[in-house]
Amino acid sequence: MAELGHPSRLQIFSLLAELGETGCKVSDIQQALKLPKSTVSHHLAELAGIGLITQTREGRVLRCRIDAHRARLVQQFINQCCDGLPD
Repeated sequence: MAELGHPSRLQIFSLLAELGETGCKVSDIQQALKLPKSTVSHHLAELAGIGLITQTREGRVLRCRIDAHRARLVQQFINQCCDGLPD
């Protein structure tokens, strides 16, 4: 959960969640969020390190995808933690 506490990582995670299985290129993430390449790379490494995303090399392109199973576990955890709290 600590990794998702950083605003940029949460934005990246949310973007990849919206895109689903197709994911997107690192350069597309960088352009969408208007962040420097080094910043995006750092945050992607953090998310990949804890298994929330996967990265695959497609020639010269690095494609990032959300790990749907782990994302559902995070969602379940949040739902359980926040159950009963006011909207």
